[in-house]
Amino acid sequence: MSKDDTLYFGHMLDMARKACAKTRSIGREDYDADENLRLALAHLIQVIGEAARRVSTEGREAHPEIPWREVTGIRHKIVHDYMDLNEDVIWEVVMRDLPAPVAQLERFVR
Repeated sequence: MSKDDTLYFGHMLDMARKACAKTRSIGREDYDADENLRLALAHLIQVIGEAARRVSTEGREAHPEIPWREVTGIRHKIVHDYMDLNEDVIWEVVMRDLPAPVAQLERFVR
């Protein structure tokens, strides 16, 4: 595993924590009403995916518990299909999909 992987794992964890913190005490109605929040969450997810994309093959293989394909896939969706970005998907990623990788990353990121 490369030393850069540690940097990318840290970015992934930091951005995922920020996304989770921004939604900790709000509901879907609050999300729908706050354009700045929607933009921020899309950006944070994009950064998580970009950092994941840069993790070496060895780093990915060392941590198969991280859903690498899904993490990088949502980044591609945000970047390349921005005109068809589905707010339901962004909300679900933050509310349902991010907490598990956060817990997993916390185990090995110092």
